[in-house]
Amino acid sequence: NVDVLLAESDYITIHIPLTDETRNIINKETLSKMKKGVRLLNFSRGELVNTSDLLEAIDKGIVSKYVTDFPNEELIGVENVIPIPHLGASTPESEENCAVMAVEQIIEYIENGNIINSVNYPHCELPRSPGTQRITIAHKNIPNIVGPITSTLAAQNINISNMINKSKGNYAYTIIDMDEEICKQTLDKLSSIFGVIKVRVINN
Repeated sequence: NVDVLLAESDYITIHIPLTDETRNIINKETLSKMKKGVRLLNFSRGELVNTSDLLEAIDKGIVSKYVTDFPNEELIGVENVIPIPHLGASTPESEENCAVMAVEQIIEYIENGNIINSVNYPHCELPRSPGTQRITIAHKNIPNIVGPITSTLAAQNINISNMINKSKGNYAYTIIDMDEEICKQTLDKLSSIFGVIKVRVINN
């Protein structure tokens, strides 16, 4: 159990989220159960460890080293506390992976209109259907907006081959694949629908 782990471990690393239940989970009681000379590593959240109880445990030699990337003012400059920058996501490998991911997602939006990992808009992806023309519509997330969009297309005898609509907060996004090409007049009608922000045509 946890008490055995605390008593027998030379190194203890903390990997839990900060919640009301876990705040100060490392405190005088848990520290007293640890093996003398333990190395404590905290890369989760600073508030998981009670600072005053930790400093007392360091003075008593219970904790020989405390390593964290969440140092507060009370820990800076304290002997046997090793503060490090909160830069775990900024390794050369992760920076390169982030750059590649960003480029791939931008290409996916430009070429196919799919939105991935947007802050303001929903995650919205639709596989391309061969032989179809695609339009994307960014619009407000309000009632009775998809109906006028599809009705406008139907009025021009345009058949919808595939479609997806997703919303997030105040905004929504619709992707439509059509069997026929769409004309400028129809695009103008779609753009004039109340709540529509932008209509975009993506050709194969």
